[in-house]
Amino acid sequence: MIEGTHFVFGAFIILGSIIIGVLLATRNGKLHPKIRRIPALDSIEEAVGRATEMGRPVHYSPGYGDITTSTAPQTFASFDVLNHVVALTARYNTQLIVTCKSPQSFPIIQELVREAYLVAGKPDMFREDTVRFISEAQFAWAAGVLGIFTREQVAANIMLGYFMAESLLFAEGGAQVGAIQVAGTGNLAQTAFFVAACDYTLIGEELYAGGAYLSQDASKVGNLAGQDIVKMITIAFIVLGTLLAT
Repeated sequence: MIEGTHFVFGAFIILGSIIIGVLLATRNGKLHPKIRRIPALDSIEEAVGRATEMGRPVHYSPGYGDITTSTAPQTFASFDVLNHVVALTARYNTQLIVTCKSPQSFPIIQELVREAYLVAGKPDMFREDTVRFISEAQFAWAAGVLGIFTREQVAANIMLGYFMAESLLFAEGGAQVGAIQVAGTGNLAQTAFFVAACDYTLIGEELYAGGAYLSQDASKVGNLAGQDIVKMITIAFIVLGTLLAT
């Protein structure tokens, strides 16, 4: 082992064991962690319901990110929420439009949506134009999405994932067609635009909690709880170390 890495390795093993332990305990029913209420995620059903009442489609965007770069965690977190949105649109017989920028994500999203409709007992609701690859170029993709807003007159606009300069374009475009908007990104530089222009916004790590919150899957909830415990332990060590150093 490289000299000076013993502490880091030991901390990794201990903290990793805590996460796994909490996950297993939750899965086995020994622990019952509670996730606080997240209004932005609760509002998704309201958004889909409004689109149903108006007879207009729901738009979903997993953002600028893809599955092969540092943006992948936000993209996969968005996939978890997308699965929930597909189930809601299947329940209410509401048209769903998913726009995609990443060619790597496109086939995954297609299969995710197709499978979700199949599980919901509505395989016929999946059409070839349900998931639409627009462009890999940032602003060509943004222009294509804005065109869909206008032509399709979407009533709900859900944007969750990694977003960059297109965030305000999408938010203002959705507002212009009167869509109820739910947004969230781990890119804090863009969060302010979502807060200003959208009806509901996920702040920071709330995006990563989406899958666990909506599904209440024991493994996901346990993993989330374990990470929170590790964060608290880490903060406690930072504070203790600071006090000892001074």
